[in-house]
Amino acid sequence: MKKKINKRIVILLTVFLSTINVFSQDPNFHVYLCFGQSNMEGSATIESQDKTGSSRFLALQSLDCDNLLRKKDIWYPAFAPLTQCYTGLSPADYFGRTMIKHLPDSVKIGIVNVAVGGSDIRLFDKAIYKEYTTTYSEEWFTKKIRDYEGNPYNHFINLAKLAQKNGVIKGILLHQGETNQDDKNWPEYVKVIYNNMLQDLSLNAEDVPLLAGEVVHEEQNGVCASMNPIINTLPNAIPTAHVISSKGCKVREDNVHFNSEGVRELGKRYALKMLSLQENNSK
Repeated sequence: MKKKINKRIVILLTVFLSTINVFSQDPNFHVYLCFGQSNMEGSATIESQDKTGSSRFLALQSLDCDNLLRKKDIWYPAFAPLTQCYTGLSPADYFGRTMIKHLPDSVKIGIVNVAVGGSDIRLFDKAIYKEYTTTYSEEWFTKKIRDYEGNPYNHFINLAKLAQKNGVIKGILLHQGETNQDDKNWPEYVKVIYNNMLQDLSLNAEDVPLLAGEVVHEEQNGVCASMNPIINTLPNAIPTAHVISSKGCKVREDNVHFNSEGVRELGKRYALKMLSLQENNSK
């Protein structure tokens, strides 16, 4: 009888210790924060090749999704959709997949993705976000706002703080600009949001670069391509910002959203840029 009890104690201790290992802060668990609008949210079709995963690539669930059997605030193997419950393939997905291919096996990648299709970038400005929660009156938009408890930025930061208990935030990924097309103040809006994130999460800009992707390129007849020259001025406002080219990334018929192939390529470009920055910093 005592042997059985001792065996049970050993098993319970093993489970307990392994749980501590998973949920305590791990310097080899690199976390990336992703935000923006529909392309970052995930609008491309999820195909068979997108349904294989890795124990080294995780996503922190942002909402309760019964259809996905996922609960908010829990890390799961990263399978699209990475935001909300019924979205599609996001560049954040192939960012993570590419990162683990190039990093040592001891390193895991975690994604926190809170993106809102159709959003003005100022929806993520904590001082004025309320002015942009009704950018569209239709249910498809207002439901997203409700799902994020009326404040996507606050929702995002709370998830990020939770992620910091498990790993180390290494970068921020942004894909947005369609709704702010031709607004030359966009880089300054982003600067405010980026600085707020750094302050609210006690991060240093030098350690947490911001990668911002171009919208659909003019060579792909992008409807919002005139925004790209403005996006490319972002490093002038934020020295630790870097722009990811969308040139050649294939698109859907609307010429606003990338298709599955284009999303995969864009995600890889985000990753290769982040890897090059990390390599340069290690020299």
